Amino acid sequence: MHPDLIRKTSIVGVSLLNLAITLRYCRLTYTQRIKPALAMWVFFTIAIGISLGTYLKSENFSLLDNILNTTDLALSAVVSGAICLFGDETTRFSRFDKGCLVAVGIIVLFWFVTKNHLITHLLTQGILVIAYFPVIRRLRSTGKNGESFLIWTGMLLAATLSLLSSKGTLATIYAVRAIVCISVLLLLMLRVEYSGAPPHDK
Repeated sequence: MHPDLIRKTSIVGVSLLNLAITLRYCRLTYTQRIKPALAMWVFFTIAIGISLGTYLKSENFSLLDNILNTTDLALSAVVSGAICLFGDETTRFSRFDKGCLVAVGIIVLFWFVTKNHLITHLLTQGILVIAYFPVIRRLRSTGKNGESFLIWTGMLLAATLSLLSSKGTLATIYAVRAIVCISVLLLLMLRVEYSGAPPHDK
């Protein structure tokens, strides 16, 4: 297959997947079929925005050159809004979540002061790992899965597909980090589901 066609297929595929995921996630949140952690998605929105900004500043890249980062920003912002509107008290910030938010703020301050796009981008990938902590903590503390396997499998597919169109080392790092984190989360969700906890409708 011609490289340009592969790239265009990747861009369209990732965009459509993330659009479908956004709509589905918002619907599941609205109907209370899932109970996502608000902190995780707020962290995602802030860190993904920083990640995209530092990526664009690092070299002469466009939004399409890191399509996963670009569409992830829209996805996380919309989902955060949906959780704020329709989530119940279990989705709110805990003391642990607020501590994680401080770490996010420190990196934002580092970028503002140093203007070092590369190091800030790499530190942001660490924040995007930390962003999974609230939902992992909830899985461990409650023994119940409040997330959708279909949604996260779709996000894993989008991250994998994005590797076909990503340009630059930073875009590749972003996608690989997403693949690893989502894979770990899915494994933990499976463990909770089959550890004797009550079944959760997905």
